Amino acid sequence: MSGGQFWPGLYTDRHGTEAVVFETDGRELIRTTIRGVRFEGSNMDDLGALGGDPPDTPFAFFDGALCSCLLEWEVPLSVAVEGQGVRTAVLDCALRLGGPAGPGRGLDAETLTTTLRLDGHEYRNAEGDDDFEDALNEIQRQLPSGVRLRACIACAWSDYHPIGHGLTGDLACFRTAKDIYRLVEGKRGPDNIFDAWDSRTEFVQETWLCGEFEHRTATHTGYRGPFPAPAWP
Repeated sequence: MSGGQFWPGLYTDRHGTEAVVFETDGRELIRTTIRGVRFEGSNMDDLGALGGDPPDTPFAFFDGALCSCLLEWEVPLSVAVEGQGVRTAVLDCALRLGGPAGPGRGLDAETLTTTLRLDGHEYRNAEGDDDFEDALNEIQRQLPSGVRLRACIACAWSDYHPIGHGLTGDLACFRTAKDIYRLVEGKRGPDNIFDAWDSRTEFVQETWLCGEFEHRTATHTGYRGPFPAPAWP
């Protein structure tokens, strides 16, 4: 995966804890090796054995993906600090995946915790946030004035599809279609996100960053609105 990142982390289940490294291309691919078994998926809650068949090593699966476990990893995250320029912070992530809830019902629990560590301070997402969009919006709302996340979730050229999205990686980037995306004003009307959708460049993870980054402002909010989104009352 050329140009990818390597996230150090831990895998824990009832059989114990193992240090792992997650490899990602920042888009739609995550890989890791756990107890000698190679796993791959488009998301942290969708990691399946690369060979397709359940491995001999003990793991728990639901619909072909790991479950009944805790995944932890560290992501470097750029932060723009007024008067100081761009800094690098660390985003600690923990995803607890429960067991099967029953046929057709998914997992009985899926809990995401993210903690941004910057200058000795910790900023954590609210309990109940179930994806990186909500978690990073919450963290940005907590940051001091003049401190802004510098990542795809905060970029002027990114948006979501109105039907919804998963844990991470469903953020559409429009960096090669800026003139088209600049016109988007919502999901209805003459300049809607559906008309622009097929012009997207690619899908990216919320924590990714490229050289085309521009801070999202209140003057153009596309379909998903400003970043950070206003907190629910």
